[in-house]
Amino acid sequence: MEIKKLEGAIEAILFAMGDSVEVEKIAKAIGHDTETTTKLIHNMMDKYQQEDRGIRIIELEHAFQLCTKTEYYDYLIKVAKQPKKLVLSDVAMETLSIIAYKQPITKSEIEKIRGVKSDHAINKLIEYNLVTELGRLDAPGRPILLGTTEEFLRNFGVQSLEELPALSPVQIEDFKAQAEEEVQLRLNI
Repeated sequence: MEIKKLEGAIEAILFAMGDSVEVEKIAKAIGHDTETTTKLIHNMMDKYQQEDRGIRIIELEHAFQLCTKTEYYDYLIKVAKQPKKLVLSDVAMETLSIIAYKQPITKSEIEKIRGVKSDHAINKLIEYNLVTELGRLDAPGRPILLGTTEEFLRNFGVQSLEELPALSPVQIEDFKAQAEEEVQLRLNI
């Protein structure tokens, strides 16, 4: 099959599916290996960028998705109903950060780090499809293990968890100092 037809097939698959599609599934559909398929998709991504098209292909942990460019959002909302924008509270953002960096993690481990109950924040993150249940820990009570989703990657503009910014030792020390200060304040009350 010639390259134009392969690109057309890939574009049709990504458009029709709407969500991300694993590269293995795309490769199987077009009859090529994953390495060749990935190269084809990366070439398509470059073409879309060069041609300044209204759509783009994003990569999310061995999967690809066709989506609109963010700079065309203002045009889209004039035609479509404005999508509900996710607004995360500081508590939800803190909880999400813990899950992203420590996953897989249990609710009790999150609460131990935060020092307070986290039921509401975790439920909101699951509702927003930013966090999901990954399974159960092989321990007494079989607690649920939590981790981030593809939607998390999409919303935060990263292809994989490895792209999350690393915490510097200075930041870690600052966090420890703040936590110790908060504990001391609680003890003085």
